[in-house]
Amino acid sequence: MTSARDPQLLKGVLSLLLLQLLAEQESYGYQVVQRLHEIGLGDILEGTVYPALSRLEREGRVSARLVSSNAGPARKYYRLTDAGYDALATGTASWASLADVVSSVLNRPIPAEPIQGS
Repeated sequence: MTSARDPQLLKGVLSLLLLQLLAEQESYGYQVVQRLHEIGLGDILEGTVYPALSRLEREGRVSARLVSSNAGPARKYYRLTDAGYDALATGTASWASLADVVSSVLNRPIPAEPIQGS
């Protein structure tokens, strides 16, 4: 089930998700989009993923190779570089730390009204 998500929140973690998916399996762009949909992020569109993959390639975090296809034009397959693996490890640790802090605050009971300041 896909629910509406804040696009800015997704934008903040999209690169990290892409790095993880590409660490697991070399993939072409549309395949990455399908994999994102399979994990429950059906609201992420191709128009978001392709520019992110291009940026990761420019940053040297992924490399790409063209593979001819019988079903149409050649496909551009992406895989992580050493810099990509480093970015994934660092980003995952940073995300886990941030998620712990955010969760500790957002898991507090929601008060009926705020405490009055003195």
